[in-house]
Amino acid sequence: MVCLPLSDEDRPFVIDKKILRGVSMEKSKKIYASGEEYLKWILRLEKKLGNVRSIDLARHMGYSKPSISLAVKELTSRGYIKRDSDGFLHLTMSGRQIAESFNERHSVLTHLLTTLGVTFSVAEEDACRLEHVISEECFQKLKEFDMLQTEHGSVI
Repeated sequence: MVCLPLSDEDRPFVIDKKILRGVSMEKSKKIYASGEEYLKWILRLEKKLGNVRSIDLARHMGYSKPSISLAVKELTSRGYIKRDSDGFLHLTMSGRQIAESFNERHSVLTHLLTTLGVTFSVAEEDACRLEHVISEECFQKLKEFDMLQTEHGSVI
């Protein structure tokens, strides 16, 4: 399952500094929902494969190699990823924190939606969209609620 941009325009937004938990943002860096997805997939593939190349992203995300190459170049120029001499992609500290944040959002939202009775495939798809637009405050409250529900074994 690959999350797609929120719209054809793939509107940018400034990353909330609270999400980054202390990572300093030099300028007002903007990242697109699709950029967040690339970072999230690099993180997931890194956990699964150990080392990640652009071709791994292309295979798992279903995008062409040229599209992946452009995205990698953009994310590298913004300081979110680095490519080593062997061609492997590595998340920088800020890239990793963004990826982990959106991966957590995706997991919590998917779990919460399936707990509510939404089928897994629909929950995954909707979580992909919601993770990019939900405020930090709202996400934290949903996360707390989900943890309480899980802790007490109750369903709403």
